Amino acid sequence: MAGEEKSRSKKEQMKGKAKEAAGRAVGNERLTAEGKADQMKGDARQAKEKTKDVFKH
Repeated sequence: MAGEEKSRSKKEQMKGKAKEAAGRAVGNERLTAEGKADQMKGDARQAKEKTKDVFKH
């Protein structure tokens, strides 16, 4: 389960980076903001999983 969550967080971060880059390329501020939000969600999910790992060991 933890591995799935970690990979999901990485995918979310990569998707966010792609959205942000696409938004900047076409000048779409909304798409850029959505990309940043996706990255933050991925970062938060990853931090949660790291915290779980610390308490697990």
